[in-house]
Amino acid sequence: RLSKPLVRDDGRIYSCSSRNLFAFESNGSIAWTVNLNYICNAEIAPVHGGSRKIFLVAENRVLRINPLNIGTSESAVDVFFGPEPGEEEGEEITGIAVSTLSSSVFINIKNRGLFAYRFQGQLLWSAGPVLYQFGYRQGCRRNDRDCYFTSTPVIDQCEASVYISNTEGELYALSVRSPHFKWIQDFSSLDKSFIITPGNNGRLYVTVPIRALVLALDVFNGTVLWQRRFGPLSTPHCAPVVDSNGWISIGSSDGFLYSFSPTGVVKRFPKADSLESVIQVSPLVDCSGYAVYISQTEMEGKTSHSVGEYTYISAMKPRYAVFVLLAPATGAIYWSERYNGQISTILSESDLRHFVLDETTLLAFVAASKIGNPLPCRSTRQKLASSCAEAEAKHVSIYTGNERAILLFLLLESAVLIILFVAVRFCCIFWRKKKLRSRDLGTFLEKRRSLQVQKKAFDRHIAELENRGAEKAIGNEMIELLGNLVREREGIERKLSTTYSLGRDRPGSKLKILLPLYNGKTRSYSFQCPKKENVTIFHTLSDTSSENSSSEKEAESNFFEGQQWAIKAKIKAKGKAPFKVGGSSEDEINEDYGGTSLGSDMGSEGFLNPSFLNQGCDEPDNKKMNDEGALSHKLIGLGRTMSLFLAARK
Repeated sequence: RLSKPLVRDDGRIYSCSSRNLFAFESNGSIAWTVNLNYICNAEIAPVHGGSRKIFLVAENRVLRINPLNIGTSESAVDVFFGPEPGEEEGEEITGIAVSTLSSSVFINIKNRGLFAYRFQGQLLWSAGPVLYQFGYRQGCRRNDRDCYFTSTPVIDQCEASVYISNTEGELYALSVRSPHFKWIQDFSSLDKSFIITPGNNGRLYVTVPIRALVLALDVFNGTVLWQRRFGPLSTPHCAPVVDSNGWISIGSSDGFLYSFSPTGVVKRFPKADSLESVIQVSPLVDCSGYAVYISQTEMEGKTSHSVGEYTYISAMKPRYAVFVLLAPATGAIYWSERYNGQISTILSESDLRHFVLDETTLLAFVAASKIGNPLPCRSTRQKLASSCAEAEAKHVSIYTGNERAILLFLLLESAVLIILFVAVRFCCIFWRKKKLRSRDLGTFLEKRRSLQVQKKAFDRHIAELENRGAEKAIGNEMIELLGNLVREREGIERKLSTTYSLGRDRPGSKLKILLPLYNGKTRSYSFQCPKKENVTIFHTLSDTSSENSSSEKEAESNFFEGQQWAIKAKIKAKGKAPFKVGGSSEDEINEDYGGTSLGSDMGSEGFLNPSFLNQGCDEPDNKKMNDEGALSHKLIGLGRTMSLFLAARK
């Protein structure tokens, strides 16, 4: 006796018998066979595992068969789950399912739970019928002692969900990636035993055989969308099928095929009364996914009687069978053929004559042979794509009520977010300023306001002096005062643009030291102005002892202050030779300052580039110094800066 068959896209039928797995061609001939070493479970059909692999249950083990290894040195059969040969027998396996999209195998073990494994054999997760979440128990609400999963797990490929029921009539929806329950629906008021069929179209169908009732559930939350009745079933295991149009079809022992649309519209086939026929097996979807094959058996002595809401049908013996191919969505019948005599004689000339055949196996071979089918075949992936497209997108309404109030609320919320963003941005800018990390923000703003007031005062005084100089000639003292005011204003502007700016810290226009050179007696310092002009100062050390180092530093710090009138005298003497400070010129300068000799005390000489004297670093290339007094004061300020730098470097 052959087990329940598996019909694949390649047109082959896979079925096991005892310790062997057979692959049949559509004409009934055997393509190949493999020894399993275990007795297979005839009530559980083999399952397609992708990449031409097949999974089946044999002696409470899950076996994986790789047909590509048949006839090679590698083993074609391996134990995917369960004890190895010689080990103690495991728990009873009640069903398996495979998700090729997630590469997972789901195994239901009686009294233990549902286990999810990767194709490589690693355990993904496991779940029992009882789950405690947030302090509440979910599942097995009436009886948690003898409650366990009892059905075969089924996969909704479009929703990536797995569905299973327990002994208490509860239906579970889980994700294929985690053991958490999406929802649980209790159908114990109808019956504790029912058949689960995924629609792969946003619907999940639950068939209650004892009540001849089918229910359509929303896969999103498990709510019942509609329920319909049909004729009595011949066996509790007669399951419905769903085609790519979303129609669910199930055969009844009253001889009709009941088909329901996704919205619950019902059709019966054939339309004429069939008083002597019955449908005893589940229909099969053809290779295109849009039509179904059914098998109607004409019986002798068929009788029916009703007791309450239940209908019972009995018959003597079969007379002939009628195979039909039809499309439930359109009602079109593509093919129908009647076979007289024994049904088993249809394929009696093939290898099937060695097996005991039932109507389910024969219908599988008729479907695989594509007899009378004008529709083009499609792959499983193509059929899933078309059925998944039938699912309606869920639109969840977040806001309800007055639309004007909602709009005002959104505008107010946006304004608050903008204010918060500006405040956070303002705080971040100030926090990045190193000067503020040890200061108070109020102190910083007060200092900035003070600098701004000082800058305005300097601007006013400078403007008055410039207007006065435009009207009449001014003396050197006034020019010196104007130069001091300009320098003070530039210092305030520099503070406002760097330390006390409202933006990020920016590097000021400081002189950049390029390379200091030292050869034992002479040091040279190179500077670079913001205009990329270079200034080099040569500092020659004397052979005096370290005891005079402090006096030398003091003299150097005051050196350029004593040159203000000497520089005025030298302004007109411009030449290509470097301007030498010290040497013979020291005598002239010392006479103006009481005959004090600086050269002997300092023991150093400084040299400046005359071009640098003619044009300062802080002035543009095209700006000329029109007044000798202003230029002299610029040089005096620069000399002070250089003297301080030389003192710091020593």
